[in-house]
Amino acid sequence: MRCLTYADLDAGKLAPKVQKVLAAIERDDFRSPDVKKLAVGPYYRCKLDDASRLLLQFVEVKGQTVCLALEIIAHHAYDKSRFLRGAAVDEAKLVAVDAVAAADRAAMRYAHPTRPSFLLLDKPLSLDDAQDAALRQRPPMVLVGSAGSGKTAVLLNLLRRMGGRVAYVTESRWLAETSRGLYVAFDGAPDDQEADFLSYQQLLESVHVPEGRPVTFAEFQGFFARHQHKVKFADAHAVFEELRGVLTAEPEGPFAKDDYCNLGVRQSLFDVPARQVLYELFERYREWLPTAGLYEPNLVAHQQLAQVEPTYDFIAVDEVQDLTNVQLALILRALRKPGHFVLAGDANQIVHPNYFSWAKVKSLFWRGIGEAKDSSVHVLNVSYRNSQSVTAAANRLLQLKHLRFGSIDRESNRLMVAVGGPEGFVAALTTGTAGVRDLDQRTRLSTDAAVVVLRDAHKAQARKVFGTPLVFSIHEAKGLEYQTVILYRLVAAEAALYAELAEGVKAADLQSDELAYRRAKDKSDKTLELYKFYVNALYVALTRAVRDVVMVEDDPKHPLCALLGVLPVSDVSRVQAAKASAEQWQREAQRLEAQGKREQADAIRKNVLRQVPVPWQVFDAANLPTLWKKAADTKVVSQKLREQMEEFAYLHDEFPTLYCLARAHGQGEVKAEAFEATRQKRARTAIDRAFSKGKAEILRDTERYGVDHRLQVGLTPLMLAAYTGNLGLVEALLDRGASRTVRDHMGRMAMHWALRGAYDGMLQPAHALGAVYDRVAVASFDIDVGDRLLQIGREMGEAMVFHLVVALRSASFGSTRRPSDQFTSAGLQKGAFADLPEVVVKAKRKTPGYLNHVLARACVGSKYTPSRQLWQRVRMGSYQLNPELKLQVADAQGNLRWAPIGEVIDASWLGGHAKVVADDVEASWRQMFEPKPYTPEQLRAARIMAPGWTEAELKQLKLHYSHGPWPGATPEQRKNHENMQTFFACLERGEPGGWRLPKR
Repeated sequence: MRCLTYADLDAGKLAPKVQKVLAAIERDDFRSPDVKKLAVGPYYRCKLDDASRLLLQFVEVKGQTVCLALEIIAHHAYDKSRFLRGAAVDEAKLVAVDAVAAADRAAMRYAHPTRPSFLLLDKPLSLDDAQDAALRQRPPMVLVGSAGSGKTAVLLNLLRRMGGRVAYVTESRWLAETSRGLYVAFDGAPDDQEADFLSYQQLLESVHVPEGRPVTFAEFQGFFARHQHKVKFADAHAVFEELRGVLTAEPEGPFAKDDYCNLGVRQSLFDVPARQVLYELFERYREWLPTAGLYEPNLVAHQQLAQVEPTYDFIAVDEVQDLTNVQLALILRALRKPGHFVLAGDANQIVHPNYFSWAKVKSLFWRGIGEAKDSSVHVLNVSYRNSQSVTAAANRLLQLKHLRFGSIDRESNRLMVAVGGPEGFVAALTTGTAGVRDLDQRTRLSTDAAVVVLRDAHKAQARKVFGTPLVFSIHEAKGLEYQTVILYRLVAAEAALYAELAEGVKAADLQSDELAYRRAKDKSDKTLELYKFYVNALYVALTRAVRDVVMVEDDPKHPLCALLGVLPVSDVSRVQAAKASAEQWQREAQRLEAQGKREQADAIRKNVLRQVPVPWQVFDAANLPTLWKKAADTKVVSQKLREQMEEFAYLHDEFPTLYCLARAHGQGEVKAEAFEATRQKRARTAIDRAFSKGKAEILRDTERYGVDHRLQVGLTPLMLAAYTGNLGLVEALLDRGASRTVRDHMGRMAMHWALRGAYDGMLQPAHALGAVYDRVAVASFDIDVGDRLLQIGREMGEAMVFHLVVALRSASFGSTRRPSDQFTSAGLQKGAFADLPEVVVKAKRKTPGYLNHVLARACVGSKYTPSRQLWQRVRMGSYQLNPELKLQVADAQGNLRWAPIGEVIDASWLGGHAKVVADDVEASWRQMFEPKPYTPEQLRAARIMAPGWTEAELKQLKLHYSHGPWPGATPEQRKNHENMQTFFACLERGEPGGWRLPKR
């Protein structure tokens, strides 16, 4: 066995003991170091000495078991482990083992043959020599990597080594969110760093939130269709690329008409007459955008170049080939020190209309943007994703591209190298044959296979042939990964163009293992730009496949297929695509929806899962007003709805709702103390009713109604599972794609319900919060403060305070005082706060000093940079959420919009009931302490005991003394209070006593 040590493991004085136990494990000796299996996850531990333990994990690399040393656990403090997430471990119950169970050995694709350490994101990671060299390089740097080469993993580990305020920026919001999740896994974010993970749109909004939303290609097509009669020489895609990749792409601003028409022959796809027509179209395009509620990202970037402030100490840009020069210039302007950046990308994966080249990127540096004229270039050309056959076909395509058009630039002049993995195959079937029908039967019910076509318009035809809902155009395919990819008529869609590409080329011409650098001689030859989309589209489609590619073509013997080594076949029995379970389909639908591929996600839910609405009444924000009217209506004979509303009130900690319900039915006053005494018991009754079917039936319900369907009490299954600490159910729901960001009627997500479970004592077992919270907590959330986006990461102190306030907000309406949404540092430290595990709140952040610091720096008016303004100070030490904040919510179509915080975290339902309670209490007090008119006997006593005092003055004085003395009263004040109460007792009886008020 081989042992590797986590690079950040600091053994200190225990280093010799660590080496000793690892040496024993390498000899397959588990007894000497006392290796034992933990009940938590795939983890083991071995003994270093009486007080210290070493946490272990085992993986399998190419058939060899490898032991990973993760962390030293001092003084048996397993609850402080960053990997065990607060789980309780009883050493007395651990069982010694002599070998590692196969189920505990996760597959690891690669381990460096000699390097003794590994890195960690969400899973262990071993770098090859090229990746390690890039990681050790100081910025500025350009990182070029083929599909599956580990670019993002290197970028994230580079980011961890940078202090101060840093940012990761990419075009895709899904990639940014996924990367943040990897970055903060196991508390991996450094303490001396604040990191933002932004899509390009989020970066724009961090400067200033534009009006509307960014225009998509589909929306541009609608605009173009109305003007196509004037632009008969080009299709919508070519025109869109020209507008975005040429006309508006440079940081100096959109070209003037004359400057555009005078561009060189290699700078535009079109000749001068065509450019004149396109410029007129461009002017109409600019006029149309605001009327459609849209904006062009390049044009907004031009406006914001003068507004952006130097904010970041380091920036990592991923998938840079998806960005234009002006967009990249805006990103680099956000650096405090020019040159502190890394750009990563692959020019062979360009399917977005942006006219990208590494030469254009480097031209920015020479024009004074970025100031990185001496930036180094690192190439990652090893593919850890694709099989040998897929890599070979993709390489032949790159060789063909190089042979026909020369080298695009030095950075892209590399072939891929496949490491290990399956052999796989690349084959071609003839359309309409029995082999295609067999392929459909093998793949239609599998999540391991997908169909890719060239354009959106071709998807309908593909769906007539293939029953899978996983049908994508090439623009949608980027970022996807499937075991088997079916390319449906991708070559046939442009058969003549691909034939021209292959013309005059022989298979022997594509046998080289490397590409010699040579540029095209004829600068007026624009064939590369004309063919670029089609060559890159095929490259991207091929490299989506992990194992196999099947091309379904009208002519499987097309010259291009032959050059790529794709042989015609009639039998596809080698395709392995297992039938997917409902759970796997649910997970796939949720993943695609998160990536913005809603069309395919909806097709899965409609055609595969056949989901329907829930058959019960849901107590959610939309239905609560109507259900309340019925439950409070005394004319309704049935008590069922009223009982359900009571259960809802107990579960959601809504004393005012229960109070008003009893009031409506004339049942007398409900006391807050009585509500609190029975709340936990009644809440458990509601939980037992919601989960009465058991785990298996709950999961079947997610298949029928959707994984995020609402239970009758208004919560999703994930929220209620988090509230009760049911880790097994939480994991099962997340495995099916349950959303962490769905909210209840008061804006609480599953993570807030997990916190509530800890404060309400509902977690079973009590220590479950760490593991549950770690799985359901969102990595970050965005806020709009003064029309600027700010990102609040889970690792920040502000996030912890904000989430606690949201989680416990209903409790602020639970007393009989006036409803208040205010909170204080002392209030936040009450209840279960001291016992919250490290994964929720680090121990050093539980002090009053730290909480006060966070409250002060994130307050409206704070001079702290960045000023997040999450709350405002009401009075000294007392705060409330900033009502001017905006949060992002998704509409029915999945589009994000900014909404006021009062709309998202809505307390109007509970606040309305709380006001009724407070009004009743105030009226009761007035009735109790405002005396009736004095009788003649009382008036005579008053004239004797309080000469010159009016009846109204005496009533006001009695109200003042109706309470007991205040806690800090002096003995003299207490005696005075006692005398006054005696005075009013005599006055009530109409009997003048011995104590008198001074004469008025």
